[in-house]
Amino acid sequence: MKKQLGMYVIRKGKPIMSKFYSGQNIGDIVVEFPKAAEVFKENKVDFCCGGNRPLSEALIEQGLDEKLIMAKINDLYDYQQANKDNSDKDWREVPTGDLVEHILDTHHAYLWSELPKISEYVTKILRVHGEHHPELTQVHKLFHLVKMELEEHLVKEETIQYPAIFKYLENNELVDLEKAVNLVAELEAEHTAAGDVLKELRAVTKDFQVPDDACRSYDLTYLKLKEMESDIFQHIHLENNILFPRLEALKEKLK
Repeated sequence: MKKQLGMYVIRKGKPIMSKFYSGQNIGDIVVEFPKAAEVFKENKVDFCCGGNRPLSEALIEQGLDEKLIMAKINDLYDYQQANKDNSDKDWREVPTGDLVEHILDTHHAYLWSELPKISEYVTKILRVHGEHHPELTQVHKLFHLVKMELEEHLVKEETIQYPAIFKYLENNELVDLEKAVNLVAELEAEHTAAGDVLKELRAVTKDFQVPDDACRSYDLTYLKLKEMESDIFQHIHLENNILFPRLEALKEKLK
């Protein structure tokens, strides 16, 4: 039995300082301990677009038990440390060029490959099941809205921001870094817009709950939508909470 005591917990009668506490920004927790994202996903806590605010605010808004959530995160962290499970890469330590290449090779590549496929699935189940499941019209609309916005977003990153980052890393010219940083606010706003559509998509599908009369295509479509949401959240997290702050810090340092 554990009892939270500020930033401390009681374990076997002794107070031990917890690694994480609810006053920390959500994104900062995930940056330091990536596995915390599993707890946040499970409890629908936005750690990407909403990563720059205290966790306590999100917990209050959603009526979540603060003690329980913090215990889960700290227990998971303690378990990982005890078992020396360091499989999660600390992206704060990864060089900027390698981080950008990872985002391109993993998250951009995923979206370019999967968005057209998911479009076909979403359209197929609307045609087959739309008469008895009118919410599929909204699913179709929301998915294609976020698809269009994401594709425009990816192009902007791949043709403007990322080339500017690589050019800066090659020649160390402030003008290239400024070009990359000047897009940050715009890209973050687009992240927020995409996150809002994903939240609405999750609400419309009742957390991607497949109805009893669903066929295999229906089930696969919702599975793909859930997978897409998870990948986008991680993508946004790496940019909003690690890449963009790093670029802004570099710019301040060079002023």
